[in-house]
Amino acid sequence: MQSGELDMFGLVGGAADAGSAGTSTMHHHHPPYHLRRKSHNFLFTNLKMAAAAAAAASAATVTASPTTASPACVTAATAGLPSAATSATPVLSPTAAITAATAYCPSMLPTRKRPRRTYFTGDSSTGLGCSPAAHYLLYELPDEVLLTIFSYLYERDLCHVAQVCKRFYTIANDNELWKNLYQGLYEYDLPLFNPSPCKFDFVQPEECDYDNPWKESFKQLYHGVHVRENYHKHSSKETGRSVAYFDTIQAAFDYCDDTERPLVLIHSGVYRTRLIIETNISLIGAAPGNVAENVILEEERESTVLFNEGAQQAYLGYVTIKFSPHSCNDTVQHHKHYALEIQENCAPTIEHCIIRSVSHLGAAVSVSGPGAEPGIRHCEISDCENVGLIITDRAQGHYEDNEISRNALAGIWVKNYANPIMRRNHIHHGKDVGIFCFDGGQGYFEANDIHNNRIAGFEVKAQANPTVVRCEIHNGQTGGIYVHEHGMGQFIENKIHSNKYAGVWITSNSNPTIRRNEIYNGLQGGVYIFGDGRGLIEHNNIYGNALAGIQIRTNSDPIVRHNKIHDGQHGGIYVHEKGQGLIECNEVYANTLAGVWITTGSTPTLRRNRIHSGKQVGVYFYDNGHGLLEDNDIFNHLYSGVQIRTGSNPIIRRNKIWGGQNGGVLVYNGGLGLLEQNEIFDNAMAGVWIKTDSNPTLQRNKIYDGREAGICIFNGGKGILEENEIFRNAQAGVLISTQSHPTQSHPVLRRNQIYDGLAAGIEITNNATATLEHNQIFNNRFGGLCLASGVNPIQRGNKIFSNHDAVEKAVSSGQCLYKISSYTSFPMHDFFRCRTCNTTERNAICVNCIKTCHNGHVVEFIRHDRFFCDCGAGTLNNQCQLQGEPTQDTDTLYDSAAPIESQSLMAEV
Repeated sequence: MQSGELDMFGLVGGAADAGSAGTSTMHHHHPPYHLRRKSHNFLFTNLKMAAAAAAAASAATVTASPTTASPACVTAATAGLPSAATSATPVLSPTAAITAATAYCPSMLPTRKRPRRTYFTGDSSTGLGCSPAAHYLLYELPDEVLLTIFSYLYERDLCHVAQVCKRFYTIANDNELWKNLYQGLYEYDLPLFNPSPCKFDFVQPEECDYDNPWKESFKQLYHGVHVRENYHKHSSKETGRSVAYFDTIQAAFDYCDDTERPLVLIHSGVYRTRLIIETNISLIGAAPGNVAENVILEEERESTVLFNEGAQQAYLGYVTIKFSPHSCNDTVQHHKHYALEIQENCAPTIEHCIIRSVSHLGAAVSVSGPGAEPGIRHCEISDCENVGLIITDRAQGHYEDNEISRNALAGIWVKNYANPIMRRNHIHHGKDVGIFCFDGGQGYFEANDIHNNRIAGFEVKAQANPTVVRCEIHNGQTGGIYVHEHGMGQFIENKIHSNKYAGVWITSNSNPTIRRNEIYNGLQGGVYIFGDGRGLIEHNNIYGNALAGIQIRTNSDPIVRHNKIHDGQHGGIYVHEKGQGLIECNEVYANTLAGVWITTGSTPTLRRNRIHSGKQVGVYFYDNGHGLLEDNDIFNHLYSGVQIRTGSNPIIRRNKIWGGQNGGVLVYNGGLGLLEQNEIFDNAMAGVWIKTDSNPTLQRNKIYDGREAGICIFNGGKGILEENEIFRNAQAGVLISTQSHPTQSHPVLRRNQIYDGLAAGIEITNNATATLEHNQIFNNRFGGLCLASGVNPIQRGNKIFSNHDAVEKAVSSGQCLYKISSYTSFPMHDFFRCRTCNTTERNAICVNCIKTCHNGHVVEFIRHDRFFCDCGAGTLNNQCQLQGEPTQDTDTLYDSAAPIESQSLMAEV
């Protein structure tokens, strides 16, 4: 053992006195001898004692072999110690006997038994050497016997014998030997290390870097004083040990008054006392098993533990701290008292404690005042009748790896500009909110697990501005995050999921930042902004929620950008009741209802979003929904890309609207709107539908490659169509029809270019009309302008040229018109019915089939209109003589199939 170890155990320069509370009795320990610093006379005396021990050893009968004898049956002779029968030789202590017996000279042995190298430790002038007993003790006594002898030694004596020789050093450093010694004094099940001030850690022995972790821990804690009930029972048995015992914590405090960085070990028991700590003292529980459960500090009238100014590096660990007032009606006002109270200008460390308060009027832990900067780690703050932890009045501190649960009010309050750092805490099953920041509270909250609280997991109000990073906030019985009444905050990279209501609520002029979070599987919505809420919602992944991914209502005006909002069981974004907001650069897809709903006076701005692959409509304006839809990519929806109805009047500008399975844009039931500079293409039905008294304005759009008509205006639809390019559509570029609606369809078409269509340029049918001014209609297959019987539109300055007139060519060549149309398009020409074949007005027969297939029959001219030939389609009884094989009956639809209107309203809440 090095001299540093001797010093740690009080073996160099004396040992500390041990005192006790309430008595003046002191155990004095004289400085032990040092084997390397003794005089020749001292060694000579020990040589004589060793000779006596050798004589006793030679006379004794050994009853068992040293290698097989039980350690419990070691006799004085086999141990090399003087027997009780030895004459006047004084009986030595175990340490003195071993030390005396080992002061020998190998030259005293017979020649044949001498080691090759000899040593002489005696006085050369006397010629004396060591005894045979010393040789036996050093070389022949079994390790098990020596281990048993050493097990009776305390740490000081054990350090002495470790200096005798290498063999003794090895045995004296046996792990089990030191473990038993360690647990007898400190009671811990594992070695506890104190590597630096305010740091105490239990470590598994096999994980330590030390050869003997028990011994190393013993050394690091040895300067501590002990508080132990009935301490006299322990101190009276430990003569020769430099350990101070006290029966009260206050007595230990008094003893340590002049000590620099004192350590007090508090053993098992319930200590009903109040501790006021104003120095850099360390207090730590000492007990087997769960240490904190066995060491309890309890007070009934004032704060149990109070840290005041001066406790900059104080430490309290591994104890239970309880504040237990008699009752809430106690005459003593205890509403400002706590289990643990930390006041200004102190920075204690509190670790591995259990903290309880049964007061209805005060928190379990209070940290308050400028300069209050504790480190509270690995503590359990649970089952309190009020708030678990309050941090207030500009206090700070680090709070890490704590368990805060089942408290009657909030788990944590942060207020009055307090600014703590909280990491990896587990805050759950509270009967109120998990964490509540208010009245300017701040703080940095990282990697906390917050769940199953009765109200929100995290609540922010009244100018509070926390930063919440990489936390998991879930299974709240109300919601995840609730920001209200001018609350702020940064919520970044959190997982917010499985909450009963919205994952995030923002209301009443609050303005938080919600960034890069996962917000999913909520039992209602993802983010809910209402009541004049604001906020920046960006780069979040919002999915799988039962209601809208983001809901904006009642004059709220957030910024929503760069989010993914998808796979919701409801809609993607729902803006209603005069909601506003800037919604840009989001990806909204695969939602069950509309990708975006805008209704009831709302006026959001949507820019550069990708809205696609929805199971209903892409963007749905209804019931006076307004707003700006600009530069978005809207595609691949099961219904229309955009629907506008019931007084809604949005501006839809520079969007790409394509791939809709039910059309591009549907304006119906009194819908309005300005559609300009959009690209509307590759939709399964019409690019734009205008119907049922709707009156939008379409300017400078490109409407092309539709699999039906470019624009269909039906059933009283109106609208102004100006300067649009309408081309390459499978049916008419513009189809205008009234059908049975009481209001005549009457749009205005000005300066449009309608070309390259696979049917006619413009078709007007069913008593509809239009105003056609300065349009260019060219290169369409079935003609430029096709008007049904009785249609008389207003025409001014139109240019109709270079159309192919495929219908007239087919009629002139004697072909059935079905040959050029099949049943997917509807050429406009004269159609008839055959009374002989008993056809109805729903069946149409072209003029060439009348002449050939129904020659000699009673036929009737119906009108000039758009149709395909049922005779050529093979749906009549007689086989068409101008066509090949018959086809399926299509019941001769005269107009394009009607679009599917959104069913979103059926799912409104």
